[in-house]
Amino acid sequence: MDAARYEAWYATPRGRWVAQTEFALLYELLDLPAGASLLDIGCGTGQFTRRFAQAGYRVTGIDPAPGRIAYAQAHAHSTETYLVGDGTRLAFTDKQFDAAVAVTSLCFVEDQLAFVKEMARVASRRAVLGLLNRHSLLYWQKHGQGGYRGAHWHSLAEARGLLGEANVSEVRYGSAVFLPSGGGLARAVERALPARLPLGGFLAIAGTLL
Repeated sequence: MDAARYEAWYATPRGRWVAQTEFALLYELLDLPAGASLLDIGCGTGQFTRRFAQAGYRVTGIDPAPGRIAYAQAHAHSTETYLVGDGTRLAFTDKQFDAAVAVTSLCFVEDQLAFVKEMARVASRRAVLGLLNRHSLLYWQKHGQGGYRGAHWHSLAEARGLLGEANVSEVRYGSAVFLPSGGGLARAVERALPARLPLGGFLAIAGTLL
């Protein structure tokens, strides 16, 4: 899917709700004050990078796809920087950022441990992963289809293990988008169910850097 079509989905009522719901969980787990520096690895078109910038963070987004980075640059504000880059070989110094985040980008990476270790290397305070949840209704509806083709769907135990191997501690998690439809029932269920229930289609997990 090209950058414009990808962004157009986020402009639909369902797309807006999904993005807002997922971002709210990521923001809660990030738990850093405005002004903190943040690296968004696998940022794509900058959809979530822009949201972090609007929340007051100084953000840098990297992605291996030049076309998506070009789109992100064209829509960037003053607190956003975008670069073409590989998440398994980050061209940044140790502890250069306060935090590193990756929003569903790890799901498409072959060497996942190298990716997470690089996140931990360049961040000094927090590492946050947004993942596709294997134990969810979304998995049963969408895995292997469309934009999900080739994606790796994580379990909570698997995500914990990756962060542990990268020396990320004090791990917290949550999930969101329990019913993927985004309609009235889905929104009511989202308000009623606790994020600590690890059954949402979007699994977020975060920890502190040692």
